[in-house]
Amino acid sequence: EKRTMTLIEKNSYHDSVYVNAAKIFQGIHTEKPKDRTLVRYGDDSLSPMLTFKDEYSQRVSYELAFSALKYQDLLEEILLDSCVYPCQSIPGELTSLLVVMLYDLQDRKFQAREISDEEEPVAEVRKIEYYLYSFRTKLAAALARCRIKHDALSIEYFLPESIRKQEQRASTLPLCVWINTVKISLEDVFSDLKKKGFTRVESVSDFDRYTYCMDHHCHDVLFFPSSLKEELLNLDLVADCKLLLQ
Repeated sequence: EKRTMTLIEKNSYHDSVYVNAAKIFQGIHTEKPKDRTLVRYGDDSLSPMLTFKDEYSQRVSYELAFSALKYQDLLEEILLDSCVYPCQSIPGELTSLLVVMLYDLQDRKFQAREISDEEEPVAEVRKIEYYLYSFRTKLAAALARCRIKHDALSIEYFLPESIRKQEQRASTLPLCVWINTVKISLEDVFSDLKKKGFTRVESVSDFDRYTYCMDHHCHDVLFFPSSLKEELLNLDLVADCKLLLQ
């Protein structure tokens, strides 16, 4: 039976991803001085219990939480400017969920999320989702006002220039993958990748679309173009932990 890692599209994260991202964000969000605190978060004194369905769900939960952290000031400004926050029906313990789901909503250009019939719904997630989506026009307008106010072409321009440059460099770095030789031999990996349409080249300078190369010092390490991240996560080799993305 073909086994592949569950690949959640950008516009259809499972409810559990938002729950875990909110718990992570709750523990890492920036605390502001009390006299400047306009958006209030619940108690984060207890360590959150995180439950992930698979490695991909874990990765996107952390990515969503840290994306919300990067744009925390902007997201809070959007909530306040649109008058979507504060809301009596949304307690402080759901503020983190509100913020991470707002980030995801604007990342989808305020389009509705595609929900799988197989997904088990989480009441709090559906409540926040319905609330934000019902005010999507006001939220989009608030984002537009923020961009005009700060003369920003996109939300990335709200980040300091040094961070923008770091992210641009990071996005071009090759993906590093370790071959788990306890489960598979190098020859079998090469054979499987060839069947999947990948071509082995001599070095990263020879990269094209579906190519990879070996590390010249560690022969159980491979490099792939950064653009192939999603394709790699959907390989049987990765789902079976025979290849481990570093």
